[in-house]
Amino acid sequence: MEFTVQQIADLLQGKVEGDNLVKVSTLAKIEEAGNGALAFLSNLKYESYLYTTEASAVIVSDTLELKKPVSATLIRVADPYSSFSTLLQYYQQAVLASKTGVEEPSFIGTGSEIGPGHYRGAFSYIGQNCQIGENVRIYPQAYLGDNVKIGDNTTIFAGAKLYANTVVGRNCIIHAGVVLGSDGFGFAPQPDGSYKPVPQIGNVVLEDDVNIGANTTIDCATMGSTIIRKGTKIDNLVQIAHNVEVGQHTVIASQTGISGSAKIGNYCVIAGQVGIVGHISIADKTTIGAQSGVSKSVKDTGTIIQGSPAFDYKQNLKAITVFRKLPDLQRELDELKEKK
Repeated sequence: MEFTVQQIADLLQGKVEGDNLVKVSTLAKIEEAGNGALAFLSNLKYESYLYTTEASAVIVSDTLELKKPVSATLIRVADPYSSFSTLLQYYQQAVLASKTGVEEPSFIGTGSEIGPGHYRGAFSYIGQNCQIGENVRIYPQAYLGDNVKIGDNTTIFAGAKLYANTVVGRNCIIHAGVVLGSDGFGFAPQPDGSYKPVPQIGNVVLEDDVNIGANTTIDCATMGSTIIRKGTKIDNLVQIAHNVEVGQHTVIASQTGISGSAKIGNYCVIAGQVGIVGHISIADKTTIGAQSGVSKSVKDTGTIIQGSPAFDYKQNLKAITVFRKLPDLQRELDELKEKK
């Protein structure tokens, strides 16, 4: 695919500085780009590459003041990083759209319906009575159980498993190895010390525009639904337990675990390796630092917490500073004891 710089500028609502008829056919990092490539400059640590890059065009901030002449044509925008992300999204959509039709062998059960423009990869399996929208792409070895519902323009990558009754909205991306709807970790202790499994008869619901990273698992509810709200983005290797609710436009980084029936608010940021206990609530716009252990509800909107157990971020930094001084404090205390 080849585009003129002007076409790209029009898409991004940017302004061209240089030759607007220059053509680009690929996207690249500014330090690696060659002729025919489009790059971007967002972090000013990389500004030196702007004056040496071989890229045909570079997306830059409309407030950037040039220190030297630039050979590349510039596209000036308000936010270069966001604009380049938009281009990557269009590129990804174009690549995905090239996949259409049905590869054999694949299976679709009785009573299942799938909309036009779809792609079904080899060895994919669709159970009975599934409802699948338009332009859905199901890659090889993906499994959809009975009564699964998938919205328009959703992509399910290779090897993902969607258990029966799972509901996925429009424009979702489910990466390889994801498991949606496996049993929640529910066992009733018995008098003899053994554990009796509690049947998990609910499902998983993803609303529109949700991204699920590779090898993430989201358990079905014991009853009702485990719910991931609109626009939420979940990284690789995340575990979400039964009956959890995650609010809109929340981001969750890798290796986080959220225990059963926890309620996560809207616009939260949860960093990597966070553990959240069950049956608590996290307020909207909460930020939780990496490797934190959250053991009680966060009630105030916009709270920032860190640590295990997690508490106020600034107080945690002060506590860490004191902790680092403990050996010196212990030595001073011992010296005072000796003087007595």
